[in-house]
Amino acid sequence: MRRHDREITDRPEMESLLNEATVCRLACTDKSKPYIVPLSFGYHEDVISLHSANEGKKTTLLRKNPECCIEVDKCREVMKIGYPCNREMHYRNVICTGRAHFITGPEEKQNGLNCIMYHYGAESHPLS
Repeated sequence: MRRHDREITDRPEMESLLNEATVCRLACTDKSKPYIVPLSFGYHEDVISLHSANEGKKTTLLRKNPECCIEVDKCREVMKIGYPCNREMHYRNVICTGRAHFITGPEEKQNGLNCIMYHYGAESHPLS
């Protein structure tokens, strides 16, 4: 990180941002090219839950290579400092790397979906 004075190293602050953010971006690789997609998500006990179809580009890529990166951010404000090129954005973000795991059991699916639902202020949702 270039600006170490702005680096967030406090775990509670990182978790607070994970709980406040409304969108996460999942990055994975398509052979030697990056692929990124915005997703709804939930965070609980060191696990980021993502909802996905059983097929599609991101699912195919993650099954081939589960190594991935997730980014969430929250913009505070854009500071106008004189001329247009001299502006500054105040924001916080968290970037984490890890491995994607596909869940298959009904209870795991229920927990993952509820994690996402709670993140957006909804009640639990039964599996159908």
